[in-house]
Amino acid sequence: MKKLLLLAAAAVILLTQCGKETDPFLIGDGTIGPLNKKTQMRQLDSIFANDSIVKLSPIEDAPETQGEVEIYEKGGKKLMLLSPEDNEDPNSVITNIQIFDDRYITDKGFGMGSTFGDLKANYEIVAIENAINSVVIFIKDSEVFITIDKKLLPESVRYNFNAKIEATQIPDDATFKYFMVGWDAEEEEDDSSDE
Repeated sequence: MKKLLLLAAAAVILLTQCGKETDPFLIGDGTIGPLNKKTQMRQLDSIFANDSIVKLSPIEDAPETQGEVEIYEKGGKKLMLLSPEDNEDPNSVITNIQIFDDRYITDKGFGMGSTFGDLKANYEIVAIENAINSVVIFIKDSEVFITIDKKLLPESVRYNFNAKIEATQIPDDATFKYFMVGWDAEEEEDDSSDE
């Protein structure tokens, strides 16, 4: 009887897990909706079969999923820009994603529609890099990084390209210029070391 109950409970758990669909807008560790670190550019046609893929590759007669591509919903809303590790290889994995749609969020509800105050409330900042027209902010234990336009910063740091910018100098209501996810391409294991 106990075995029958355990078997039934296991079946219920399996059926429940199989019925769960991936949130198409959730940014997780190594995932963005149906995409993950191992997704190859050539797989995008099937993953985004209900959306539009616009190739940005200047290479004539290149496959639609070779090089950088933009993904649009059928209604025309731009979702994301996907950049591969190797622009000339359709088997290349995706390494950089620029998010345009506010629906893409982390498990903490953080996304393109958030503010710098939202970032500080939910994440630890590990680095702020001063660029010419913007600052790039990196988050601890996250593949997400954001860019804020320097126009939103105080004048004391806006025009000083060498200034060390602190989080306290960025207004809490500052919005994002770019919301990015960066994935390192998985390094091939060297089989020769096993010999």
